[in-house]
Amino acid sequence: MADVKVIQTVSEMHRVADQIRADGLQIGLVPTMGFLHEGHLSLIGRARRCADRVVVSIFVNPTQFGPQEDLEAYPLDFERDRMLIGDFGGDLIYAPDAEEMYPEGYASYVDVEGLTRHLCGASRPGHFRGVTTVVTKLFAAVKPHVAIFGQKDAQQAAVIRRMAQDLNLDVEVLVSPTIREVDGLAKSSRNFYLSPEERQEASVLYQALQKAKCLVADGERRADVVIGEMRELIERRPLAQIDYIEAVDTADLQPMEEFSGEILLALAVQFGKARLIDNLVVHTA
Repeated sequence: MADVKVIQTVSEMHRVADQIRADGLQIGLVPTMGFLHEGHLSLIGRARRCADRVVVSIFVNPTQFGPQEDLEAYPLDFERDRMLIGDFGGDLIYAPDAEEMYPEGYASYVDVEGLTRHLCGASRPGHFRGVTTVVTKLFAAVKPHVAIFGQKDAQQAAVIRRMAQDLNLDVEVLVSPTIREVDGLAKSSRNFYLSPEERQEASVLYQALQKAKCLVADGERRADVVIGEMRELIERRPLAQIDYIEAVDTADLQPMEEFSGEILLALAVQFGKARLIDNLVVHTA
C-alpha cells in the first residue's frame, strides 16, 4: 500500500495545498463520503491522469441528510478506504470531522436555484444546499485545479458545475461515466443495505433505463409514454417503491413533454433501507 497522508484540519490542508501549488503542481480532488467502491476508484484514476497530486476527501456531510435519512447508519470503513486510495493513486486524504467543517455558530450556506427544483431536489428538501455548501468548503480547503464527480449523481454534478461557474471558482469540474455491476446496477455505497432479494430486484433500474433508450431510438418522443413504460416495468418488482421517474433537459434539468436534443432520464427508487438513483442520457436524431 502506498503511503497516504491523512489531513484532518483546514489549516493543515491549506498549508499543504499552498505548497503543492507553489511547486507548480496541479491538484485533483475526488470528494467522497467514504466506504469506497469501484465507482470512486475510477474517479481517483481519472484524477491521477489529470493532476500531479490527488486528494480524496472523506466526510459524511450532515447538512445534506434529511431528518429521516440514513446519516447515523451510513456505512464507514476508514482503514479500508485508506488502503484503496493508496493502491489506486491517491496521495492525500482530507478527512475533517463535523466540528472542523461546521464549528459552533456556523451560519453560511450556498444555494443554487433552478437546477435543484426537480428530481432529488424535490424529494429531498435542503439536500442540495448541504451538497453545494460542503463542496464549496472542500474547494476552499483543498484548492484543487480539477474536481472529479460521477455521472450517477448527474444532478449533483450539474449543480456543482453551475455553482463553480456562478461563483467564479477557479476549478474545473469533470464528470466521469457511471460504473456498473454486471447486471447494470450502478455502483453505490448504499447497495450495502440491500438484502439478497432487494439486490436481485434492483437490476430493474438499469433495465428500465435501457427500455427507455430503445423507445427513444425507435422514434418515441412523448415523455409520458416513455416514463409510463419505465414505471410499469419497475412496478412489477414487489419490493420497489418509486420516488420519481423523470425526463429532463440536460441543460437546465427542467421536465420535458416532447423529447428533442439531449435528454436526461433519471429515477430514484427505494428498496428497503436503500434509496437508489440512476440515470441515462439519450439523444434524439
